[in-house]
Amino acid sequence: MNRRVLLVASKTGYQVREFYGAAERLGLDLALATDRCHVLEDPWGDRASPLRFDAEAAELEQSIAELGSRGPFDGIVAVGDQPAYVAAACAEQLGLRFHPSHAARAATDKYQTRERFRAAGMNVPQYRSIGPGGGGEAPGFPCVLKPLNLSGSRGVIRADTPDEFSAAEARIRRMVGPNANLLAEEFIPGREFALEGLVTDGILQTLAIFDKPDPLDGPFFEETLYTTPSREPREIQCAIKGAVQHAVTALGLTFGPVHAEMRVNPRGVWVLEAAPRPIGGLCSRVLRFEGGLALEDVLLRQALGENVSTLNLAPGAHGVMMIPIPARGICYGVDGLERAREIADVEGVEITAKQGQLFEPLPEGASYLGFLFARAPEIQAVEAALRRAHDCLHFHVSPALPVSR
Repeated sequence: MNRRVLLVASKTGYQVREFYGAAERLGLDLALATDRCHVLEDPWGDRASPLRFDAEAAELEQSIAELGSRGPFDGIVAVGDQPAYVAAACAEQLGLRFHPSHAARAATDKYQTRERFRAAGMNVPQYRSIGPGGGGEAPGFPCVLKPLNLSGSRGVIRADTPDEFSAAEARIRRMVGPNANLLAEEFIPGREFALEGLVTDGILQTLAIFDKPDPLDGPFFEETLYTTPSREPREIQCAIKGAVQHAVTALGLTFGPVHAEMRVNPRGVWVLEAAPRPIGGLCSRVLRFEGGLALEDVLLRQALGENVSTLNLAPGAHGVMMIPIPARGICYGVDGLERAREIADVEGVEITAKQGQLFEPLPEGASYLGFLFARAPEIQAVEAALRRAHDCLHFHVSPALPVSR
């Protein structure tokens, strides 16, 4: 029989099809568990088992027990922050290797992450929890307010004055509800980077360090360009790797993927998060390894206990642009696709926006219009190709009418 891997993902996750492709290449059976409706019979046509990501412990335990009947499983992987915690709980109950659930919980809670980083002696800004009552004080200005559990920069807002602080808090609470706790922390100046890695027995293996060439200074923090290999000198890259290893240890992550974000300034490396999951969206396509392996191939092989420590990225430079949403509205078409695809060094143009779909920019938004991919011998050519391709695209977006209440 083929080896079987359990994939825990959102029912709308971009990466599910990438994992199915990788499983087919590796000759594996992939069993899917998502937050789909548990009442309807296979509503998405993907044979996914239902798992409520926000379920109480007893309900989750029962759902995992029912999921176990689809096994036995030889490994487990997850896509997304909430799925990563659920996957950790599944792993513990089903006897599979993954990050511990307590570590996954801490890593996906921004306040707990700060607490563990501070206790471990890492660089952390001044921060404080803002309770449901509101009216909390800023730790200083400029500062950043953020929800504790959202990802992809959703709900993250910079405030430079008390009035901006109050407005940002009110705006975030409209997103997450009036009773949610928020995190307020000093704004960390500097350049931002990301690290994609694997953890085995608590030891970090760096797969790639991404530069983020566009400044991310607020008031919102929309990510656009990721390019690798990094243009930073070796000592900066070593410092980034060391800081992420420190973060992995502080959180207690032990086995599986890690996607870390950090800022670097003259005072050192400041890890913003170390999430127990791979890079999101379709961004994983930018990573190609020697032998033609995709990131999903690597993750599945690690989940099965194979040694992937000798894998290296394919030669050359790689980059992805997450196409930003310029304004709130309904997308009804895009021009310039062929011109964008004809740009030298552009490898792919993937438009994920659907005609008639309502889009929200950050801080409320939770998606992108699509993804651009480029490869070239030099990193400068990759960045230039992505920017030229983006300039070719014109999205037709009509303003959305306000909803009356």
